[in-house]
Parts: sequence; C-alpha cells; structure tokens
Amino acid sequence: MMASLVFSFLVLQYLTEAAHQSHMMNNNGGPSPLPPPTLDCGVACEGRCKLSSRPRLCKRACGSCCDKCSCVPPGTAGNYEACPCYASLTTRNQTRKCP
Repeated sequence: MMASLVFSFLVLQYLTEAAHQSHMMNNNGGPSPLPPPTLDCGVACEGRCKLSSRPRLCKRACGSCCDKCSCVPPGTAGNYEACPCYASLTTRNQTRKCP
C-alpha cells in the first residue's frame, strides 16, 4: 500500500515536470521567447493626455482603454492605426471612447 502511494506520487511529480517543460518550449523545440513587456498605462496615458484641455477625464478614459487593449497610440492625438483595439472602443452613443 505504501509503495503504491509513493509510486503514484513519483508519477504525478514526473508528469507535472513534463507538462511544465513542454509549456516552456515553443513549436521548434527551443525555449519560448519571453512574454512581451507590460505597458505602464499611467505613463502612456500621461503622454497621450498632456495637451488635453481636460487632462483628468482624458487620463481616466485612456487608462480604461489601455487596460482593455494593452496599448496606447503614440502622440497626443490620432495615430489610431497603431492600436486598432484602442480605436475600436466606443461609448453607448457610438462615439469614440478613447482619447
């Protein structure tokens, strides 16, 4: 009884390690690339909203959009093609949500 318990534990540990190793490998058998760096939405929206006439409102809306899309277009206006998700978010009135 004790031997089967130890054996089961060892098999479970081996399978867990094998699953972890396969998760860490890409399709070519090499190590997976590092995940993309996370965007600091506060800093990105600070730059995006620095010329806004209503900076607090702009930063709040930009932060909400950045949280959903993980990107903010460069510059203080426009450039929506750099972040299609950001450009596609709308309010209930179908106006652009993100500054």
